[in-house]
Parts: sequence; structure tokens; C-alpha cells
Amino acid sequence: MTSLQKFAAMTLTGIALATVLSVAMMRTSYATQFRNIPNAVPSHQHWLGTDDLGRDRFTRLVYGTAISLSLAPIAAFISVIFAACIGGMAGYLGGAWERVITAAVELVLCMPWLFLLIAVRAMMPLNISPLLSVIVTFSLLGSLGWAASARVVCASVSSLRDSEFILRARASGTPGWRLLFVHLLPNLKPVLGAQFLISVPVFILTEANLGILGLGVSEPLPSWGSLLTELESMHGFASAPWKLVSLVLLVLVVISFQLIISSDEVSA
Repeated sequence: MTSLQKFAAMTLTGIALATVLSVAMMRTSYATQFRNIPNAVPSHQHWLGTDDLGRDRFTRLVYGTAISLSLAPIAAFISVIFAACIGGMAGYLGGAWERVITAAVELVLCMPWLFLLIAVRAMMPLNISPLLSVIVTFSLLGSLGWAASARVVCASVSSLRDSEFILRARASGTPGWRLLFVHLLPNLKPVLGAQFLISVPVFILTEANLGILGLGVSEPLPSWGSLLTELESMHGFASAPWKLVSLVLLVLVVISFQLIISSDEVSA
């Protein structure tokens, strides 16, 4: 692990720990409104001021960070599971099966999956409960974002399919499903781990895009997507720079993930 990778990992760990501690110490809810002080400037009571509805911006930032940082990895894990099963099956079966599954994966990759995600989410009621909106949003991310990882897994399994340890296991009568799930896929832990790390920032940014469009996590639950709606108009940010904190935090998290991924690629 390089020094840059360690710094990025420490940054992510620090943000995660600070978020957990802040949530545990919060005295007000993310939905509490201070209607007498909407759009208030930062103070000792409201560190980042309040939004248009009088809600504490720092409290919403903390809860939004907790939601995005906890659920984006879950969505990434779901996508990696899909990729491991579909890509692993294609690479292991080979021949016509591999060509058919690879063609299906390529077809999925050719689709503008962000717009497909928007279309699927838009078909659902806009007035669903906040908790259900969280589950739906990140479940869709995980179930639609697996194709690129599946292609990588397929290529990796194909390279291992005729390796010596697989030939020995096959010669000893090991069933095909056991060869795939017990012998092949465990040897792809670095590949699957890299795909997981790649997927997390992608899903964070995708949820942010959905939130800006009003199709992400429903109000009053905050997420980075809903918090970034304040950036739709850049007017007045010079006099109120604290409104940019959510964007700065999002960029910091995404860059940290990218540094870890790039460090892994360089070391490989």
C-alpha cells in the first residue's frame, strides 16, 4: 500500500468515523424546522446555517453522508454479486454460452444505464415513503450497474478456466458449480475487490444525479443528491460559501476512492 493510498484510506476512515460520531451526538432531527430563521447564516447553534425550510444544514449533511456512505457500498456489493455470477458463468462455460452472455452484457453496456435508471425510477410513485425510496434507489443502482464488472470477471475466469489446479479439480470429478464457486471465484478476490471499489464512487455520483433530479431519496430524508439541489443556482455562493460544503465533501470522498483504485492499478 503506497503512502497516497494510505492517505486516501485514512481520509475515508476519518469521514466515516466522524459521521458515525456526529449521528450519535445529534440532538436535533434532520427534519426539524426552525421556521423563524430560514436561510440563516452559520452560528454556534447552526454550524452551516439553515436551508430554505429552516432545517439545520449541518445535521442534514451528517445524515445525508451517513445514508450515502452506508448504502452505496451495499449497492456496490449487490452489483459485484451479479457480476460474479453472470460473468463467472460466462467465463466458465465458454464457447457459445460465453458468446451469448457476453453479447447480452455488451448490450446492457451500450444502453445509457443512467437514463434507464431514471426511467425506471420515474415510473414509480413520487410520493413513496422516504425509507422505501432509499431501498428502491440503491437496489436499482446495484441491480443495473453490474455489466462492466461482469465483463472483467468473465475475462478473468476465462484465463483461469484451463489452469492446472482447475484441470486437476475437474479430473477428480468435482461438479461444475463447485469448480466455479469454490475454486474459480475465490481466486478472483482482488478482481472483485477492485470492482467493488470502482462501483462505490460511481453509485455515489449516480445517486447524487438522481437526487438533483428529484428521483433519488425522498424528502425529508437527506442524501448527497438532495443536498446538492442547492447548487442548481450558483448565485450568491460567493457570499455564502458554506453552502458548498456538501459538494466539497462529495468530491473529497470520490477522489479518495479514485486514489485507492489508481494506487492498486499502479502496484499491480
